[in-house]
Amino acid sequence: MSPTKAKPGGVKRLPRPFHLPWGEGMVTEEVSVPREHWEPTVQLLEYADGSKTLRFCYYHQGRFGRGPLIADAQDLRDLLRAAKGEAPGIYRMLKSLGKG
Repeated sequence: MSPTKAKPGGVKRLPRPFHLPWGEGMVTEEVSVPREHWEPTVQLLEYADGSKTLRFCYYHQGRFGRGPLIADAQDLRDLLRAAKGEAPGIYRMLKSLGKG
């Protein structure tokens, strides 16, 4: 399947708030790659203090999964490709992973 913005189970509005024990802020970008049984996803989290992180997660049947993301090389390539066209902040951060 081709990469797409995360939309299964209805449109996911951006930005939208997130709350974690160590901080809160907004999900400002999100890309996913639909698969047969689940949807690997990357989100750009922008915290209230201005810092940014990536969350690697997944959706299953349109619902946010609470477990870890398990992704193969093709999933990661497809997420990078989706980010390049749809989510420049995610794309920049993913591209920086290859620079040591």
